[in-house]
Amino acid sequence: MAARTQQSLARRSLVAITAIALGLLALLGGATVWSTGSWTPKLGLDLEGGTQMVLAPQTNGSQSITPDLISQARDIISQRVDASGFSGAEVATLGDTNIVVSVPGVIDQATKNAIEKSSAMQFRPVLLAAPVAPAVEPSPSASPSASGSTSASGSTSASGSASASASASPSASASPSASPSPSPSATATATPTPTPSPSASTPTPSDPTSEAWITQALVDELTALDCTKNDALDGIVDDVKKPLVTCATDKTEKYILGPVVVGGDQIESASAGYTSNAQGTVTGTVAISLTFKSSGTEAYADISRKMVTLPEPRNRLAAALDSRVIVAPRFNEAIPNGRAEITGGFTLAEAQSLAKTLQFGALPLSFQLQTSTDISPLLGSEQLRYGLLAGLAGLVVVFLYSLVQYRLLGLVTVASIIVAAGLTYLVVTILGWSHNYRLDMAGVTGLIVAIGFTADSFIVYFERIRDELREGRSLASAVEAGWGRAKRTILAADGVNFLAAAVLYLLASSSVRGFAFTLGLTTLIDLLLVFLFTHPLVALLARLPFFRDGHPWSGLDPRRLGAGTTSYAGRGRFTSRPAVPATSGGGAR
Repeated sequence: MAARTQQSLARRSLVAITAIALGLLALLGGATVWSTGSWTPKLGLDLEGGTQMVLAPQTNGSQSITPDLISQARDIISQRVDASGFSGAEVATLGDTNIVVSVPGVIDQATKNAIEKSSAMQFRPVLLAAPVAPAVEPSPSASPSASGSTSASGSTSASGSASASASASPSASASPSASPSPSPSATATATPTPTPSPSASTPTPSDPTSEAWITQALVDELTALDCTKNDALDGIVDDVKKPLVTCATDKTEKYILGPVVVGGDQIESASAGYTSNAQGTVTGTVAISLTFKSSGTEAYADISRKMVTLPEPRNRLAAALDSRVIVAPRFNEAIPNGRAEITGGFTLAEAQSLAKTLQFGALPLSFQLQTSTDISPLLGSEQLRYGLLAGLAGLVVVFLYSLVQYRLLGLVTVASIIVAAGLTYLVVTILGWSHNYRLDMAGVTGLIVAIGFTADSFIVYFERIRDELREGRSLASAVEAGWGRAKRTILAADGVNFLAAAVLYLLASSSVRGFAFTLGLTTLIDLLLVFLFTHPLVALLARLPFFRDGHPWSGLDPRRLGAGTTSYAGRGRFTSRPAVPATSGGGAR
């Protein structure tokens, strides 16, 4: 009964590994036919080539370029490249200023723009607002643009179509703002006309919301600004301590903004999604949710308390991205909790793209694309071919050694390595489709090295079986007893290998991480194969007369192994024992 149970478990294990292989094959086939998958793995920069961009920093004349700023910018750009889905990309500094980004494959213009732009989010008070086009009374159903709404997370704000309302609720309960929104025409039809301050004689004001910032020169600049032109803001000088004349991103409104009151570096996290109403029902409004750090929370709360009492349009706080206003909501009450939602007619894709950019922080410097060139593979197909030939040579050596050392039992090693190679190929190719994983030369090296680790597991198991045969057990009993002893050793060895690969992956640079990833992957596949293929296959073969009776070519001949002649007694001592007959199929002690 026990023998039948063991055979049944062995067959189930083989069925399970077959199902896994067929499932992976079906997944890859489906991805190739109905999606963007491919039957071949994606290759890295060193094997396929790609695009190389050189980014040069741009300053406003008052900012100095230091190695620390360049290093910080390099780290942020590297995060952006990873978030864009490029695996195996390289981001490095060139000299003391430029940054070089090398990306496998072809990169589109939108991704180039996302990588190089500063994406510096600034919150500036609105001092003056004027429509770009002739004033047109908006309809209640019009889509909001730069005049969106901002509310504390967990609250719901009612906003007009072309106006903005900023509301907050200190509690977790959601309720509409008690204050009605001003008329939509308040911010889109008329330009306030405060008296400009003399630019020469008036001292610099300390209040960022003060009208004293508005000089005749700024008013003239605002009047001359034509936001309908694509190059209207080219060459703009953005000083965080001075006013800024700029446009809305949708080109419907232009502004004089006060100095920065909260910087983008105070944003702790950013996400995008649909808002919910007071009843918890998800609405169709897309919002960017911002969470500020502790210092940013205090600054945002202070400015909201001050601006809520100011007249239109000075009760509006503009969120400017790269010196362009994406939304300029008005405050109806203070926001003390540091959790804000910005809405402004975004699509979900636009909001997610913006939130992803903000999540990795603002670049300390603005960069301009200096050059963009296609680069050829650093190693190329010739070196890859040599690497694969080296791996094939290693396989042949392992196969020959297994056959010489273990006779026909060595075919189990050959079959196991072939199955492991097939599973590894499927997994690497599927990861290329699902996670844009790219196989570089370091990863190929990891796959080749893994051949030895995989063979080690089989050798440990086979030698444990041989030890049990030398002790006089039958083959069926030796297989189970040897497995009980071998699996602990295999688990310990593969555990150490996987731990080393994990540490190497977390701490090493990009090229070494490719080696660590494939090493860890093949270690897991090795464990899967040993438990679901190698051991069950040997257990079934042990029931065949050829192996059970100890044929000389089986690799499990008790006489050839010295069964019964010697016994290990411990501490380096051996004792003699009577010889066991060659056909000891059922002789268990």
